[in-house]
Amino acid sequence: MTQTIISSASKEVIIGFDQPFVVIGERINPTGRKLLAREMKAGDYSRVQADAMAQVEAGARILDVNAGIPLADEPAILAESIRLIQSITDTPLCIDSSIVEALEAGLEAYEGKPLLNSVTGEDERLERVLPLVKKYGCAVVAISNDDSGISEDVNVRFDVARKIVERAMDYGIPAGDVIVDPLVMPIGAINTAGRQVMELVKRLREELKVNTTCGASNLSFGLPNRNGLNSAFISMAIASGMTSAITNPLHSELMQAVRGANVIMGHDPQCSAWIHSYREPGSGEGPQRGRRGGRRRHVASA
Repeated sequence: MTQTIISSASKEVIIGFDQPFVVIGERINPTGRKLLAREMKAGDYSRVQADAMAQVEAGARILDVNAGIPLADEPAILAESIRLIQSITDTPLCIDSSIVEALEAGLEAYEGKPLLNSVTGEDERLERVLPLVKKYGCAVVAISNDDSGISEDVNVRFDVARKIVERAMDYGIPAGDVIVDPLVMPIGAINTAGRQVMELVKRLREELKVNTTCGASNLSFGLPNRNGLNSAFISMAIASGMTSAITNPLHSELMQAVRGANVIMGHDPQCSAWIHSYREPGSGEGPQRGRRGGRRRHVASA
């Protein structure tokens, strides 16, 4: 079974086919958050700190950290954010930037083995990012697009993923340290977007034997009740074999969907995580056990 180990200085998280689904908290990202962007640019990281702890408390096992602020010193801000977060939590981090210099600054500041977000299939990007992955011994998110853009053809996106995995192996990076993002498109614009992801995840797992992730909330862009749609999607993605996602753990419906899928997929032994999360305080009740003999009754929930 393929496993990808991400770590801080003192804590490991395993992403794998036989492991509970890993939620990567998306909130530390100034894109679309004007107040957070202004604060980070001004050197105020109090909201970064609060968002980090809130996401960990809600169930995120890795935190994505992005400092993409126009006209700001992104490498310095990203490095400072990483140092701050690592001073208050041992949760491993995902270092997220489209700027290679910022990725390297984040890697230099990090203690442990982070997840690097990301590399794409363009040759220039591969030649700049993969040496960093090898040098720092981290894992990397591989996004299934190249200089031709994002194809709606599942076979094209699979071929891009395979190219990245094979090129990484040429650099001495094991396939287990490449987590492929099959790309989730807005289903309101592309009606087959969900089916595309499910098909790709199955192929990536069975043929390339790599772990997968995605920006889960992209699916619901532009539609009402986004949390409900994202929750349905993530349950189906887990059933198809997806092993992690970058999403918002502060949405309780989504976290309930993740925990429920872990139970159903057999990744929550004895349902212990589910019981811990949802048993009423002081009830002292464990899982209900069926009686021996007699007919089973189907009981409607209240």
